[in-house]
Amino acid sequence: MIVEKLPGEITTYYSVDTAEDYPGSERDQRAAFPPEYLHSINIPGMPPHDLKLKVGVVVMLMRNLNQTLGLCNGTKMMVTKCLKLCVECEVISGHYKGTKHFIPRTELSPSETTLPFKICRKQMPLQICYAMTINKSQGQSLQKVALFLPKGVFTHGQLYVALSRVTSPQGLKLFIDDDAGNNTNITQNVVFKEVFYNLPLSD
Repeated sequence: MIVEKLPGEITTYYSVDTAEDYPGSERDQRAAFPPEYLHSINIPGMPPHDLKLKVGVVVMLMRNLNQTLGLCNGTKMMVTKCLKLCVECEVISGHYKGTKHFIPRTELSPSETTLPFKICRKQMPLQICYAMTINKSQGQSLQKVALFLPKGVFTHGQLYVALSRVTSPQGLKLFIDDDAGNNTNITQNVVFKEVFYNLPLSD
């Protein structure tokens, strides 16, 4: 929805997907895993088959490309040019803010999957990023943060990570749901008491 509301034309980049590490001949592999099936697979941590981008779209890098240039997994960038074989992006946060880089297609494979084969997707390691999980936000420094706590349940570590991303209290907004889905200003802090079971008792 956000991409469609931005001005300009959408550029769609299609991936090249293959199945690997599958027992059987290459002919059996092509018959078992047609391209249409491989294109339909969406796995967390992998870009989609049809990546729709537009100038001005905020994206997040999904792989470490060059740590010396700040191109690390989780780097937030904005698309500045949609070229035929790559995308030009500008880093919008962190130490390397303002630098521009060309992001090419790379071969990506999920580290963990329940699939009986290894899927290899050649695609730009980018995903549209107007929201992210608390864990993925680690290392980010942001001027404004809107935090959504569904059902009002979180762990102390998660809340610390989320709240420490914002640079000032004025830039923080919280949205909390109760068990019935209604707005509330009370939330539950979950503590896993099991971590204290084997601690030695002091005298």
